[in-house]
This record gives sequence, structure tokens and C-alpha cells, in this order.
Amino acid sequence: MKTMKVGIASMEEFKARTMAIARGELHATPDDPKIWFPSTESFARVLTAKNRDLLVTINKTHPDSLEALAASTGRAPSNLSRTLRTMARYGFVELHKGKRGRIRPEVPYQAITLELALN
Repeated sequence: MKTMKVGIASMEEFKARTMAIARGELHATPDDPKIWFPSTESFARVLTAKNRDLLVTINKTHPDSLEALAASTGRAPSNLSRTLRTMARYGFVELHKGKRGRIRPEVPYQAITLELALN
């Protein structure tokens, strides 16, 4: 199962991590998160229950266009497009251009895990 790992780190923590990697003091591993959010709140705003349901629907139905996805979810195409563009910026979905300019959404992962350090 392909899993996306998400991390939470403040901008200061993320910058310190990036600089430590650049200096060779820290070595990134394949298990490290690929996407970082500055807070759990910002993560929750992107992956609301409604948006998680949307990812599940895309994964199950493999819609060939945003219009088909809008019809199956009952969501307005314009709102759906905006939501999918936001989730695409984080890598939660991929938007492929198809015939006649249609956009086909795809979820490249079967799971998303959240890594949250408490120190």
C-alpha cells in the first residue's frame, strides 16, 4: 500500500531541519514525511472529513472528469475545482489534463499518516 507521510513542524522547526540537512548534520530518510504543515489546525483545514470522503470517492470511482466527480458527490464543480487544486498543492491528489481540456483527478496514495513529534 502506498502511503503519504505528513509531518507537523513550525516554520522555525522546518527551517532548522532543512538547514541541518544542508549542513550534513541530519540525513533525510525515505521514511521521513514528504509534506509538512505548520500546525495540526492547518492540516485539519485541508483534510476535513468532507475532503477525506472526497479522496475516498476519487480512489473508489476513478472519475474521468471533474464534472463526473461533481455529479457523484453532489458538490458544485467550481468549489470542487478549488478544493482539488488546494489538495493538489500538497500532493494529496494529482490533476491530469485529458481530452477537450477535461481534468481527471487521481489519488496517488491509499493512506495518509500523520507524524507529530511531542518534543
